[in-house]
Amino acid sequence: MIERRPFAKLGGANHGWLNAKHHFSFASYYDPAKMGWGPIRVWNDDTIAPGTGFPPHPHSDMEIVTYVREGAITHQDSMGNTGRTGAGDVQVMSAGSGVRHSEYNRENEPTTLFQIWIEPTSRGAAPSWGAKPFPKSERSGQFVTLASGFPEDAGALPIRTDARVVGATLKAGETAEYPLGKTRHVYLVSAAGSIEVNGVRLDARDGAAITDEDMLRVTAVNDAEIVLVDAA
Repeated sequence: MIERRPFAKLGGANHGWLNAKHHFSFASYYDPAKMGWGPIRVWNDDTIAPGTGFPPHPHSDMEIVTYVREGAITHQDSMGNTGRTGAGDVQVMSAGSGVRHSEYNRENEPTTLFQIWIEPTSRGAAPSWGAKPFPKSERSGQFVTLASGFPEDAGALPIRTDARVVGATLKAGETAEYPLGKTRHVYLVSAAGSIEVNGVRLDARDGAAITDEDMLRVTAVNDAEIVLVDAA
């Protein structure tokens, strides 16, 4: 089952400094049919104006994954971490027992990113943060695991949940396969370009809620960048 969720029909709000689109219910956008997908609770598509951002605010017991598409985001938190995550790279914050952080666009251009929240499998652990570059050349033509709750995924950023965050870049006409399993919940977004997922077309920034599929076969209609979460 693949349910296409067109970008044009997403919820959201434009705050001037922040233009946010929400794949699931978030903040003032509420749709009882879109409260999450398995343990995936948030998938926001944010455009942040230069010199602006989110001032310090708290989180707890949530795995928060940020995938930067354009520009960069600068993170600072109550654990003493500071870091700049650029386009194509990923940062992960395990909020655990509680943490405060800020995220600012310190660049001279808009920053666009996906922020994804996934429920952890356990609560109350010490918070943590990490970031890592994932060159697009290394995911050319194939899916690469960016963040994972599985110890066998060496090289991926760790998250405390039964899930993987996976990315791929495909040239027009290329196909990549991702083995799944019918009990898994996948949410997939084309960050750029049009694609077909098991024959269902998605255009740039469309989402797809997927379950009851053994294998995903993704073909790029034109050059494409893909992000998906594979969760229990």
